[in-house]
Amino acid sequence: MKRMKFLTLGMCLAILVSCGTATKNGALIGTGAGALLGAVVGKIAGNTAVGAAIGGAVGAGTGALIGKHMDKVKAQAEAVQNAKVESVTDANGLQAVKVSFDSGILFATNKADLNASAKNSLAKFANVLKGNSDCDIAIYGHTDTTGNDAINIPLSEKRAASVQNYLLGQGVSASQIKTCAGQGSSNPVADNSTAAGRQQNRRVEVYMYASQAMIEAANNGTLQ
Repeated sequence: MKRMKFLTLGMCLAILVSCGTATKNGALIGTGAGALLGAVVGKIAGNTAVGAAIGGAVGAGTGALIGKHMDKVKAQAEAVQNAKVESVTDANGLQAVKVSFDSGILFATNKADLNASAKNSLAKFANVLKGNSDCDIAIYGHTDTTGNDAINIPLSEKRAASVQNYLLGQGVSASQIKTCAGQGSSNPVADNSTAAGRQQNRRVEVYMYASQAMIEAANNGTLQ
């Protein structure tokens, strides 16, 4: 399966090069191939649900401006303690930021109540979100494969909701949070057969991605 994903990604990159699409600052879109590449890379990254609903392809210039802007957002998020920060691609082929918090940092085993250390990290992260109100937000809770869906799905939902509620309490706008959901054990990032892998899979992910307002500003050339 991993080999197939990499082959698919390689084929899409070949399409990207053949269409002369710009890739500077993580902008993976351009004329023609952009929407296709974004959908495939987004799926490989596990974040196809992330992305503002827009019509048609987005130009390379717009993608480059959003990529540059998201590089700044990523740098701010990297300053948050206990946060793992990555650049990913959303469903539109635009650069987004994925912030992961190990549930061992946030919660006690099988619990959804935030501990004191988690609140401290999330308070700082809330400042990043408030300072980037042009980013839409999606929050996903995840578990390992221990137990069954009857346990894992509700637990992942409660953990995502705990993070959302705390961020709202810190002043993050409810209108900025577009998705808050639990995915149970369905989207692992590591091997569930090992303790270390299961620990990585027990997590909450927060995606920061381009809102419609950001896309419009980039289209107009006014996004900083």
